[in-house]
Amino acid sequence: MPEKNVDLHGSAPDKHKVALLLIDVINDFDFPEADQLMKHARPMARTLLRLKRQAQKAGVPVIYVNDNFGRWKSDFRRTVDYCARHGHGRDIVRLLRPEENDYFVLKPKHSGFFSTTLETLLRYLETQTLILTGIAGNFCVLFTANDAYMRDFNLFVPSDCTVSNTKKENDSALGLMKKFLKADTRPSSGIVLYRTQKEKRKRYSHSGNSRA
Repeated sequence: MPEKNVDLHGSAPDKHKVALLLIDVINDFDFPEADQLMKHARPMARTLLRLKRQAQKAGVPVIYVNDNFGRWKSDFRRTVDYCARHGHGRDIVRLLRPEENDYFVLKPKHSGFFSTTLETLLRYLETQTLILTGIAGNFCVLFTANDAYMRDFNLFVPSDCTVSNTKKENDSALGLMKKFLKADTRPSSGIVLYRTQKEKRKRYSHSGNSRA
């Protein structure tokens, strides 16, 4: 059995080179053009859930990086409950709501790194590669990717696990992340996750899939 981490009040998962970030998927969709965004977010949510299940199976930490919607006196669980019950995108929230072993970081601005504990958690986990997913590709995902790149993280931004108001805007953001941030933007079906580096070396074959 691998040794468990005992720091961070005993609540951190085992160290892993990869982490899956779900950005702003807990969302009330109460803003202009929300209907336009939800049209793309609904099919994306089902794809993202499959990727999350793969991550859980491989022991990859799942971290929700979410806006607090200005609710400074409310904790994240209340935000989840509110969005799942009353939000316009409650079907999306119910599908992707955090589970017992998931982690969350609340952010006040677009980037998941700005004024948050995200970097501290990732460094403690010895994470080197981030899989960025969520809403919206041309804002919060892009800003988080930029800050992650400046901190020398390797980046995956699967093209079918992030959405923007329009496909054109999302494709443009993905293009920027691929060109300037060296992000791998292939679809999630091309990402293979492994529990350990030993397992990765043993099972990997030349199939064209990206290893994480």
